[in-house]
Amino acid sequence: MQRIFTFVAQAAIVTCLLTGITVWASAQDSSSQADNTKVNRNDTQPTADQQKLDHSDRDIAKQIRQSVVKDKSLSTYAHNVKIISQNGMVTLRGLVRSEDEKRAIEADAAAVVGQDKVTSEIEVQPKK
Repeated sequence: MQRIFTFVAQAAIVTCLLTGITVWASAQDSSSQADNTKVNRNDTQPTADQQKLDHSDRDIAKQIRQSVVKDKSLSTYAHNVKIISQNGMVTLRGLVRSEDEKRAIEADAAAVVGQDKVTSEIEVQPKK
């Protein structure tokens, strides 16, 4: 009798673990939808991986990124907007969920470098 109970208990534990792994894997799949790499590819303009190694440009991008990430009201899409700083000019590129998010990120960048030095290529894509 004890063997049957042990077997049932082990089966229940395995079932719970497999269910948990399945739920976790499903959650990972849905979060990967925030990958907007295709949208951010643009052969004619600088991309984040082409960021200059100039200390002041890196510092500008860092300050803007910290400000964006600190705002917990922004979506994952907004937190993943690309910030490219070259020669003191900033380009913002990516998808956000609302006009409010777009304005918030643009304001964060403008607070660091000034409105006239920010080019926004942010697009709004509401949640489906």
